[in-house]
Amino acid sequence: MSQADAARGLNVSRSAVERLRNQFQTTDSVSRRPVPGRSRVTTPVEHRYLALSARRRRATTVPQLVADHFVASGRRISATTVQRRLHNVGMYARRSFVCVPLNGRRRSARLRWARENVSWTRQQWACVLFTNESRFTLQCDSGHAPVWREQGTRNRPENVTEHHAFRGERIMVWEWISLRYRTELHIYRRCSVTAVRYRDEVLDPSETVRCSSWSFVRFNG
Repeated sequence: MSQADAARGLNVSRSAVERLRNQFQTTDSVSRRPVPGRSRVTTPVEHRYLALSARRRRATTVPQLVADHFVASGRRISATTVQRRLHNVGMYARRSFVCVPLNGRRRSARLRWARENVSWTRQQWACVLFTNESRFTLQCDSGHAPVWREQGTRNRPENVTEHHAFRGERIMVWEWISLRYRTELHIYRRCSVTAVRYRDEVLDPSETVRCSSWSFVRFNG
């Protein structure tokens, strides 16, 4: 086989095939020669310690991992070294997935609703209003704090942050959408929203939602 045919078969350059051929004829081996370089400041045991610490405490920060490593080994390493070691095992700092905790009853109700409406037509969905509300607060809820996780593990329980309620000063906004319509953003001046407030402040002022053919679907989170 010629060098050109070997290069095409292996999908590499012809110069690479020629270089390996010459090396094999000279040294009877094609293994890479050892090259000088700076030795790693951490050992394989310390690599596993950093990865285990990040998995046990997903929301830990790089400075905290640096401090934990110093306490365990007595040697200081840089934040770049910690990040590189975690990247080597496939762990990256990503924003955690925030969800609303659901009990067994709520899960069963949502699953039952999905099965009942899985075969709906486009015309049937056109008569459904999807409503939702969101609360905004001046107090940080740590929603932007990253967690250490592997790729493809965003929805695993250890990488999910359950969010129950906001605290402190806040406002609530509400809106509904359908296949062809949407409302303006409604702002509640007082955040405690009841069925009476829904009726008096949102549903009654809107003429479009008085049609008896509309169905309402409300989602949390």
